[in-house]
Amino acid sequence: MTVVHVVLFRFLPTTTLAQKSSFLREIKTLRHLPCVKDQRLIVGGPSISEPKDVSQGFEFGLVSFHKDRAGLEEYQGSLEHERVASQYIRPIKENVIRFDFEVPEEDEHLVGVLPMLGALAGKQ
Repeated sequence: MTVVHVVLFRFLPTTTLAQKSSFLREIKTLRHLPCVKDQRLIVGGPSISEPKDVSQGFEFGLVSFHKDRAGLEEYQGSLEHERVASQYIRPIKENVIRFDFEVPEEDEHLVGVLPMLGALAGKQ
């Protein structure tokens, strides 16, 4: 059963563009952890939600996919995750929201949509 890990990031008002750029670069390295299913970790931002207040100041979002709860726990407990969190997230975060859920069995086929879209794009 796939577990989806969703995180929203709101930064301190003093956070610079350089810090946000480093955050983005470093957090993307987590996709290479073996516990991330098919390297499916997506980070995006800043938010394009309109009106702006619906985002409540959260600028970036992360979505990653894991084989199961154990895979998510391995991800959270990895040295690489701790390195990124301690050096590039905690010093600049004002707030972080984390939401994890298991994909229901009847929706499991939808989890494969992203790699399928990438394969289709390559065939054009």
